[in-house]
Amino acid sequence: MDARTCSLVRPPIGVRPDMDEPRSIVITGASRGLGLASAAHMYQQGWRVVAAMRSPEIGLPALRSKAGAGRDDPRLIAVPLDLTDSASVTAAAKAIDAAVGAPHALVHNAGISAAGMLEETPMDLWERMFATSVFGPVRLTKALLPGMRAAGRGRIVVISSQGGVRGMPETAAYSAAKGALERWAESLAGEVAPFGLGVTIVVTGTFDTDIITDAGTSDLRDFTGPYAALHRNIDRRGRFAMRFAASPDRFARRLAKVVEDRAPFARHAVGPDARMLMVANRLLSGKALHRVTRLAMGIPRPGALNSASSEES
Repeated sequence: MDARTCSLVRPPIGVRPDMDEPRSIVITGASRGLGLASAAHMYQQGWRVVAAMRSPEIGLPALRSKAGAGRDDPRLIAVPLDLTDSASVTAAAKAIDAAVGAPHALVHNAGISAAGMLEETPMDLWERMFATSVFGPVRLTKALLPGMRAAGRGRIVVISSQGGVRGMPETAAYSAAKGALERWAESLAGEVAPFGLGVTIVVTGTFDTDIITDAGTSDLRDFTGPYAALHRNIDRRGRFAMRFAASPDRFARRLAKVVEDRAPFARHAVGPDARMLMVANRLLSGKALHRVTRLAMGIPRPGALNSASSEES
């Protein structure tokens, strides 16, 4: 049996192998936030972690420090990955295959975000959003899937958010991308289940992370423009909600359980606000949920900012 064949013969996910062959997990966006916490925690749990990040020369030392890993520890590997660059995704897939063969788990965590209304959001931001959250993960999965399918096991985990459950005002591009990511994951689950693979969607609540756009400008809001009243109320309530934001380490501990899913498809909410939204989305009509969202975010009543109506009155 050659080395390549050996790399594909690993214990099924959910079964602890001996210490000579730890299970492997690929986590994108592993240089900060939820990805950094998750990569460090999975390493500490005995997994062989492939941390995909834009700048390994910067991100890997920070990850080693958080994980408590030595400089040459073979269980912690970093590969460069820019999800908006198809050549980078292809190169990363080859590096992952060379390092661990078919991974036992692939976690699509990398993402960018932006706050701003449609009129305030440039189209190139929409393109970067979908490239990072949808097209890049699809391309990376497509490259790694043949090996995982041949191995007959593996878990593909996509990190969504409340915006993927319900489109949220002021984050339209982010909500749209996360919604598309969820629909793709649902479709993928049906395609790969017959080969022994599973797919999990994780809907995150509010966590204390520094998610930003790749251009470094996450705040596109104009507090002096026509949407100023909406921005002020949403910002005020958002800042209040951040007081209750959970630590990324809490998310990482939940992820460690999620990757043990055995069902062909699973969806989990992580965080009380995410759980409440998922319950509300099942129980309330679209009209009712729209009203609840409006009230929760402090958005003025319909027509309140209509200049024509104001002039008539």
